[in-house]
Amino acid sequence: MTTTRLYYESPDISEWSTEICRTIEREDGYYVLLKETAFYPHGGGQPCDKGWMNGIPVLDVSMEGDEIVHKVERLPQDTRVSCQMDWNRRFDHMQQHSGQHLLSAVCLEMYDAPTASFHLGTDYATIDVELPELSAALLAGLEMEVNRHIYRNHSIRSYVVTGEEAALLPLVKQPKVTENIRIVEIEDVEYNACGGTHVSSTGQLGMIKLLKAEKQKGNTRIYFKCGIRALDEFNDSLRILGVLSAKFNTAKEEIIDRIEKGEAEQKQLQAELATLKENNEAYVIRELLAGREAADAPITHLFTDKSLKDLQNLALGLAAESAVPVLLATSAENKIVMAYAGASGLSCGAFFKAHLSAYQGKGGGSDKMAQAGFPAWADVLAFYEYARSSLSAAVR
Repeated sequence: MTTTRLYYESPDISEWSTEICRTIEREDGYYVLLKETAFYPHGGGQPCDKGWMNGIPVLDVSMEGDEIVHKVERLPQDTRVSCQMDWNRRFDHMQQHSGQHLLSAVCLEMYDAPTASFHLGTDYATIDVELPELSAALLAGLEMEVNRHIYRNHSIRSYVVTGEEAALLPLVKQPKVTENIRIVEIEDVEYNACGGTHVSSTGQLGMIKLLKAEKQKGNTRIYFKCGIRALDEFNDSLRILGVLSAKFNTAKEEIIDRIEKGEAEQKQLQAELATLKENNEAYVIRELLAGREAADAPITHLFTDKSLKDLQNLALGLAAESAVPVLLATSAENKIVMAYAGASGLSCGAFFKAHLSAYQGKGGGSDKMAQAGFPAWADVLAFYEYARSSLSAAVR
């Protein structure tokens, strides 16, 4: 039995009562077939409707042949059910889908760019148009024109025609079916074969906001939001601007200048900090070299405030200046670094690989330098003492 599709008779229906024709129990859940339904199934780039059936959540709606199958959380006890649409979800889909038709039509008119595909996601919608690129200026012009059509409040209506009647219409694209072809017409804008649900006029779109355009496999993908989604996007942006305006204590028009000024100041400070760190590293290297017990003794030291990167820079500098093994550790990150630039057969990476596991350490490296991390400072100290003793014995 073919289900009567109420969403075609009137897309504004949100509540109705009907009979259950059949129920199905499958491994993945419960399914219901109704005599009449306003729940739109997946199709044509538009997601399905959701809602309730005698208060039971409708989780998914899909087409199986000519039948519309409703996946429900559990089966209703009665054969007659009261259905309720999640209207916010349905109206959102109607706004995005009708907005896509209008956007595609204007894009074709302005830039001779047909739409290759349409995707309606939960956060935004996209169309891929047959255009190699779309500059910011052209995108702004497209947005202005598509919103002008919204303000003109063109009526949007749908109807079914025969194949012969469809052939007489200036359709955007010829449909694959040859009979019972559903046409969605935006008055004075376009005729399109489409099986989706739509608003009754372009004015119900409210507005269309084009978010960005990017290259996509030889085409251009346009990201957009319509209606309530566009309003939410505006409110989110306004909230962020308000926070930034308060943070920088300036008008929103001056926020970019303040950020750019802050970035320039940060770059200058980073350059000054890098110079200071280099000078400090050179000083630490000189101090550690001067503090050795003997010229051929390994250089070892414990730090409390150095990062792994700091240790690596110091170790490489010390190894290059001394040609003896260097062993440095930091309690700031529970890390150890070993470096060696001498001519003997000592390999830093091989030494770590052979002994780290006994001290819960993890790491590795090359012949010239290795690094490791430990779960606790006590483990670092234990390995540090073992390595220092081993290196001291090796150079004697």
